[in-house]
This record gives sequence, structure tokens and C-alpha cells, in this order.
Amino acid sequence: MSFLKSVTTIPRGAMAIFAMLMLVVAVACGGSDPTAVPATAVPASDEGSSSAETIKVGVLHSLSGTMAISETAVRDATLMAIEEINAAGGVLGKQIEFIVEDGASDWPTFAEKARKLIQSDDVAVVFGGWTSASRKAMLPVFEGLNGLLFYPVQYEGLEASPNIFYTGATTNQQIVPAVESLLEDGKSKFFLLGSDYVFPRTSNLIINAQLKAAGLDAVGEEYTPLGHVEYSTVISKIIAADPDVVFNTLNGDSNVAFFKQLKDAGIGAEDIITLSVSVAEEEIVGIGAENIKDHLVAWNYFQTTETSENDKFVSAFKAKYGNDRVTDDPIEAGYFGVYLWAAAAEKAGSTDVAAVKAAAPGISFQAPGGLVTINGDNQHVSKTVRVGKVLSDGQIEETWNSGGPVNPDPYLETYEWASQFHR
Repeated sequence: MSFLKSVTTIPRGAMAIFAMLMLVVAVACGGSDPTAVPATAVPASDEGSSSAETIKVGVLHSLSGTMAISETAVRDATLMAIEEINAAGGVLGKQIEFIVEDGASDWPTFAEKARKLIQSDDVAVVFGGWTSASRKAMLPVFEGLNGLLFYPVQYEGLEASPNIFYTGATTNQQIVPAVESLLEDGKSKFFLLGSDYVFPRTSNLIINAQLKAAGLDAVGEEYTPLGHVEYSTVISKIIAADPDVVFNTLNGDSNVAFFKQLKDAGIGAEDIITLSVSVAEEEIVGIGAENIKDHLVAWNYFQTTETSENDKFVSAFKAKYGNDRVTDDPIEAGYFGVYLWAAAAEKAGSTDVAAVKAAAPGISFQAPGGLVTINGDNQHVSKTVRVGKVLSDGQIEETWNSGGPVNPDPYLETYEWASQFHR
């Protein structure tokens, strides 16, 4: 049964989307090396050529540098979705060509590659980015050239670009409910630790406002550069502050160093628990489950999420890339973002950016993590919020969820305590 059977649009009755509903996904089998896709892969055609028989799309992620630990797998899931859609007939009767570029964990490179994909390669859409620094670098390129970006990672909110669809969580779908769950659990002494760029700093501004509304102040706040690997001084500050939770917004392979050194210092989850918002199953593999066992994470999807769609998704991902591979939240968001774009293009009858944007509001997809729906006001998606505990096998046991999809509120306009962030 096709995942596309769950794609719906508002209004009903559009003939193009009915065509999408009839597609049957063919799942590719057999393991392969996830690094085998070259940095600029264009199947069955010349990279710079245009073809009336195909639709070109860009895939732009860090395949090298500090963020490769996280982004390479999102590329893999994006390519899997493209292959499934192609096997089911493509989009508008055409096959999708993909051009993969390496952002190299360098924000100017992301902007440069985005410009290449739009101007030189003439892609219909780009799927990519992880850090907010990469997204902020690309945003003026997409707006200035009227390109279209599907961005798959949770972020700090306070943004709604007309040229970006945000398939990861915004603040009220991850950060805010994670803090609420900790407060409900009796935590009151928060130490805020993050990488030194826009996502952690903005997230912590929001967390500080949320804590202040609860009559609390953070007991400490520290930032380290992306790629930082020496955490002994930071850990000493954490111990001195005596928090009952570390709210962790470190990104990339800094998490590997932090959690290993935290354990080496004799601190486990039973001593000081951490809640991370950029550590998922893929990062746990690099960190080592033994170093992060029983600590908490907040996302919208776990590999252990119990849906029939997820059973198929996990099986397909492992069949394609190897049984030792794991899925996680950005992987899932990268995957279903391709399906949302394809459904919007089918509904529009075109891959033109304006047409796709006009068709997108209300489109839903039964994703592995549950139903997601594109919000027409801000081009984010509604999605379920989840908090979980890391297990000894590297998987995550869900300990709390929102009970259903949460509507995106990137400017926190439904929270009185967040008035300083409202548009």
C-alpha cells in the first residue's frame, strides 16, 4: 500500500491529487553504502541539461564537516522518497532527477550551492539544510531568486519565509512543550547549554522567558562553538551550578564529546539529567548509547513510534541502506517533505513555485510519525510532540506525547508570556 494513499488536499475533488492517491510505492531492497551517492548526482542525464521528460530537484546537506554526523542520513531519506515516487510514476507523469550538493557545514557554502541549484541547475525545489545558520544563509537566496526550500529540521521559530516550507518542528512543537514537561516533572533548576549560533541562543531567550513566567531563573547558561570538543570546563560549571536538568541545544559532533566527557566525570542521568533537542537516534550511534542512557530527548518522531506507516518506513530504510542504520526525526521530516511537495505539485498541475505555494495549504500526509498538515498561514506543518528516554540499545522510549498534531505557532502568538516574540 502506498504512503501516498494518505495524501489529502483541501478542497477535495482535485483530479491531480487523485492521481497521487492512486500511486503504489515500490520499496527498493538491498543494502548499500550510504556514502556512495556522489556529491553531485544526477541520474540518467547531464547535470546542467533541461529535459521535458524529467523534473530536477536539489538536495543540499552537509556531507562533510561537523554536521555530517546528522545531515548525511537526511540526504539518504530524501533520496529514498524520490526513488519511491519515481517507482510509482513520478510527479505530473515525469521522473524526478536529483542533484546532490554538499553544504560542508559552512553557511556561505550553503548559500553558494543554493544559488547554483536555482540559477544554473534550474531545479523546481531544494530539500535541505540543518542548522539555522545554514537556513538563514540560504533564505535571502531563495527569496531573491524566487526558489523553493523544504527545510526538515526543528528550529527556534520567529520566522515564516514565503519561499520556505518548514517540515521540522517550530518552537511550540518542541522547545516549549519540552520545558513544560520538565516543569510538570518538578524540575526547577535549569542549566542551558548550547552551540554558539542562532538556534541555541534564540531558543534560550525563549526558554528564559518561559522560566521567568513560572517564577524561575536559569542557574547557568553556556555556549561553545560548533565542533567544540573540550567540555571539562563546562562540566565543572554545571557541577558548581547544581542544576536538576541540563537543557541541551548543542548541535553536531560536539554532542559526542560532551556526553562522553560527562560520563567520564562520573555524572549519569540519575545525577543530573539532560534533555536534548538536537540529539536523535542517528547522533546516539555516534555518542554511544552507554554514554547517554536514560537521558531525555524531545522530538516529533522516534524510530519506535508505533504506526503502520512507520513499520514500513523503517523496514524500507534499513532494506535500502543496511540493517544497522537507524531512522530519526529529521530523517522522517526530510522524507515526508518530498511527498508534501509532490502532492502540492500534483494538485497545482505544475512545479512553478507560485503554483505549488498556492496549492499547498491544507495538504496532509500520513507520515511515519503521524498525520502532518501544511499550514497555509506560515508554511509550517502540524505535528505531534514527543518526549522520550534513551535506552541501552540506542532507541528511544516515548514517555510523553501531545496526544495529536499541534498547530505550528512560530511566533508564539498563543502564549501571553511570549509577547516580546510576537509579530
